[in-house]
Amino acid sequence: MNTTSTESENTIDFQSFLDWDNSPFILFNAAGKILYLNNAAEILFGYVSKKELYDLALAYAPHDFGYTTTTLALNYDAFTFYAITVGYENEDQISIRFYNAPRIKSNVPIERDKLVETNINLLLEANIVLFKTKNSNHLQLLTDHDIPTFKIDQNKFSKLLRKTLESFRSSDSIHITLKLLTGEHVIIAGKKKAIAQLRVEANGRYTDADEEIKNIAMHCHITHILKEKSIKLEIPLID
Repeated sequence: MNTTSTESENTIDFQSFLDWDNSPFILFNAAGKILYLNNAAEILFGYVSKKELYDLALAYAPHDFGYTTTTLALNYDAFTFYAITVGYENEDQISIRFYNAPRIKSNVPIERDKLVETNINLLLEANIVLFKTKNSNHLQLLTDHDIPTFKIDQNKFSKLLRKTLESFRSSDSIHITLKLLTGEHVIIAGKKKAIAQLRVEANGRYTDADEEIKNIAMHCHITHILKEKSIKLEIPLID
């Protein structure tokens, strides 16, 4: 887009536009020190080190001044990207921008007659109590009590919680975290919905119920991330 002569005479501050962008953007100096990062990048650094992203920028930097966009699959915990753009105009600074991969939308219709206004903290605690009646594992629970109530199929979600917890039935210590994902959302029925993330992790887990966990999560419009030592459930806050 070309600017008019009047616009070009004034200083244009683009920083707010970068801050609002859901795609992480980071500007490094030649020593790998962060000169600028937007809000999305600040969240990303909760899952990946500064050095790893700086090394990634160097690896995919263009040979000459300018920028280059590379298509590649990157996954950092809850973040999935399909491409990056790396650019520099001098030898002192280099930038990298990540492109978010679209979240997979569930084709399962929402059965609103089965959705009940729910305090997820209370429902989680109730299922933990039930789990403890059969298991003596040490449990560490960290929750965000500011998560608002929202509608969910309590029966299916409770079953999902039970299957998830049972995956860690032989672990000595289980860590459970429930938090609101700041700045992230999922589109359901054409509307943006905030996301609460439930993370359960230990030194290992059973995988015998993984297919059932995936199926229940899909029917609840919950994104599931199953790994060797953890299960993450990204729960849309449907109103």
